[in-house]
Amino acid sequence: MRSGSGDIEITQLADGNLKIVLPPLIDSSNISSCLKTLRTFPYLGEHPLSISVDFARTTSFNDFGVIIVLEIEKKAQEYGALLRFLNIPQNARNYLDLVNYSQFKSNIRAVFSKTSPQFIIRVGEASIKLLRDLRDLSIFVGEIFICFLSLLIRPGRLRKKDLIVYMYQVGVDAVPIVGLISFLMGLIIAFMSSFQLQQFGANIYVASLVSLAMVKELSPIMTCIIIAGRSGSAFAAEIGSMKISEEVDALTTMGFDTILFLVMPKMLASLFVVPFLVLFSDIFGIVGGLTVGVGMLNLTVEGFVHQVISTLDVFDLLLGFIKGGLFALLISWIGCFRGFQTSGGASQVGESTTSAVVSGIFLVILTDSLLAVILQYWG
Repeated sequence: MRSGSGDIEITQLADGNLKIVLPPLIDSSNISSCLKTLRTFPYLGEHPLSISVDFARTTSFNDFGVIIVLEIEKKAQEYGALLRFLNIPQNARNYLDLVNYSQFKSNIRAVFSKTSPQFIIRVGEASIKLLRDLRDLSIFVGEIFICFLSLLIRPGRLRKKDLIVYMYQVGVDAVPIVGLISFLMGLIIAFMSSFQLQQFGANIYVASLVSLAMVKELSPIMTCIIIAGRSGSAFAAEIGSMKISEEVDALTTMGFDTILFLVMPKMLASLFVVPFLVLFSDIFGIVGGLTVGVGMLNLTVEGFVHQVISTLDVFDLLLGFIKGGLFALLISWIGCFRGFQTSGGASQVGESTTSAVVSGIFLVILTDSLLAVILQYWG
């Protein structure tokens, strides 16, 4: 059996289940007739096991569409039926997220399904998304560069209180976890290498191995991975939440430079404190190696420290320091960028946060690999 009114179509399938096809647009002109159809349709036979709502014809979705969805959900609850949403477009998903539709679904089993597009279409959509990201990244980099030049001319425009707050959050709050992980990394490297070096009576070179590995590579990478997980995600979540709640638009309307107000304090704070966190990580990593050297290899503290000093030079320490600053800029930059990219509902904040962490870690490792190759050939 099939009934339709106001461009909404209800079909009772052969198995007794129902299929509801929504119109292209539900507005004030047809909302009454759509509700009348839903409330007066003669549900014959046994109660349906499922009610399918098809958005295939829907081109626009608004408050009136939400009313229809809630009415359908009411019928599904009344009959204890499984509620399915077919071919739901992204704009309808975003609108339902915006009105917190999930809080209405208490005792209903709702299933969102969508026909997967063809492979070529998915590749095309991914390519277009990548090109848009590259375009937005270029614009964002340009805005940051211009803002940085303006700060060089007028440094008083920077909010120093915000800068100090972010320096504390990025740097001081990260000291315990950075110190612990660095100590364990140095301890593990010394412990694993000691088995091989002991065979040749070269116990003292454990100090050289630990110090070089920590100072040149592991300390900058591990420290900045921790910063990406802690601070990069926090930057993306903070700006993303402001974007969803339209606070960013309000700042723009009031004449604030959102790059100067939201981005520069985060980037400069990261640039100032992360290199010192790397040096702090160097010290704790070497202490971890010293623990193994003294406890297992019968080395003296003086001999271990002397070997470390003779192995390292100023360039090694300076290289780790510079890497820390460069990685900090990349992490804070991509975190803020993902935050500004956030759109739709609250669920998008989580996706932006995850993307910021993954992108930050990828950029750190990629940049470190490029630097390793460049320094190898340059040296």
